[in-house]
Amino acid sequence: MERGTTLFLKVSIFLIGIPIFALCLFLVPEIGNYAVELYPDAAYLKYLVFIDFYAAAIPFYFALYQAFKLLSYIDKNKAFSELSVRALKDIKYCAITVSTFYALGLPLFYLIAEAEDAPGIIVIGLVIIFTSIVIAVFAAVLQKLLKNAIDIKSENDLTV
Repeated sequence: MERGTTLFLKVSIFLIGIPIFALCLFLVPEIGNYAVELYPDAAYLKYLVFIDFYAAAIPFYFALYQAFKLLSYIDKNKAFSELSVRALKDIKYCAITVSTFYALGLPLFYLIAEAEDAPGIIVIGLVIIFTSIVIAVFAAVLQKLLKNAIDIKSENDLTV
C-alpha cells in the first residue's frame, strides 16, 4: 500500500477525533444541564450523563489510537504480524465497550425524548449502538482473516 494512502487514513483518524472531542467539551455539559432542567427532582442525571458519555469516549479514543498503530504497522510492512491482530482485537473490544456504554445510557435518551416528545433522539442512540456493533463485527472478521493469513504464511515459510 502506498504511503500516501495510509497518510490519508491517518489524517482521517485525526479528523474523526476532533468533532468527538468538541462534542465532549461543549455538548455533553449542555446535555447534562438540559436533563436537570427537564427533571429538576433528579439532579443526579447530570452526573449520569457525564459518566456515560465520557466513559464511552475513552474506549473510542483508544480505538482510534489502535487504528493509527495499525496503519503504522502497514507503513512498516508489518501488516501480517501478531501486532496487527492485537490492534484489531483491541478495536473490537473498544467498539463493544462503546456500544455497551451507550446501551446503558439509552434510558437517558428515552427520558429526554419523552420530555421533548422527540423519538428521533432514541434513534440517535440506537444508531450509535448499531454502528459500534458493526465496527466490532468487522474488526473481528478482519482479525480472524489476518490470523489465518499469518498462519498460512508461517506454514508456507516452514515448507520452503
